[in-house]
Amino acid sequence: MTTTDHKDLSAAVALAAKWIGESERLVAFTGAGVSTESGIPDFRSPGGIWEKYDPRELTYLKFLADPKVRKLRWKMFMENEAMWKARPNAAHLALAELHRRGKLRAVITQNVDGLHQDAGLPADKVIELHGTNREVYCINCGQRWPAAVIRDRILAEGLEVPECVACAGILKTATVSFGQPMPERELGESERLARESDLMLVIGSTLVVHPAAMIPMIAKEAGARVVIIALSETAGDHYADLVFRGKAGEIMGLILKSMKGEG
Repeated sequence: MTTTDHKDLSAAVALAAKWIGESERLVAFTGAGVSTESGIPDFRSPGGIWEKYDPRELTYLKFLADPKVRKLRWKMFMENEAMWKARPNAAHLALAELHRRGKLRAVITQNVDGLHQDAGLPADKVIELHGTNREVYCINCGQRWPAAVIRDRILAEGLEVPECVACAGILKTATVSFGQPMPERELGESERLARESDLMLVIGSTLVVHPAAMIPMIAKEAGARVVIIALSETAGDHYADLVFRGKAGEIMGLILKSMKGEG
C-alpha cells in the first residue's frame, strides 16, 4: 500500500498509529534517509562522497596494507564537517519519544552518526550494524578513544595519519569498511530482535545494502507487520504492509500526532 494523495496519507497515518499502539514488540530499522535530514550526505546519492572517492580503493584490506589509503581515509575523516555539526531531527526525536512511551523495543541502524543516542535513546537500545564514527580504535591493541579526541590530536600535532599512542598501531574509525566483516554480536542481536518483533518500522533505507537489508525481511517472514517510510522506492516495498513516500521526520511526526489524538 503506497500513499499517493492527502486522503490516502491521512488513512495510512491513522493505520500506522493504530498498529504502533497495538504493538508489543516494536522495532525500528533506520538508514541514510534519516541522517540526510540532519544534513549528513548520503554517500551513494548524486554529489555524495563516493563521487569524489572511489570506494573500491578504500577497502579494509587496502587500508591495512597501504599507508596512502590510510592517509586518504583520515583526510576524509577531517573533511567530514557534517559529522561534527549534525543534530537529531524530527525522526530521531520521534523514535526517542516512542521509547519514552514504552512502545519501542530497539532501533537497528545502518547509520554511524550516533544521532539516535543524541536524541535520547539509551545506547543499549541502538544496534549499530555498520559501527560508529564517534569512536576510533587501535587495530593492534584494541584501545578506543572518542573520535573528537583523535581529531583534536590531528589538528594539534599536524598529523596526516595518527598512530596509537599506546603501541604505535594502526588507528581506524569504528565503522565497518568495505570488505570488513560485519560485527557478529550486533548482527545476531538484530536478527533476534527482527524474529521476535510484531511490527517493524523501516525508516530512510532503500534496503539494498546487505546483509543489513535482510533484517526487515526476517521480521516479515517471522510474522511481523512491516511499515516503510522512504523518499524513493525500496527493495522491500513488495512485501511491506504499508509504504509511505515522504520525509522521515514529517511522516513520523504525523504518526505521533495521530497517536496522541487517539489517546
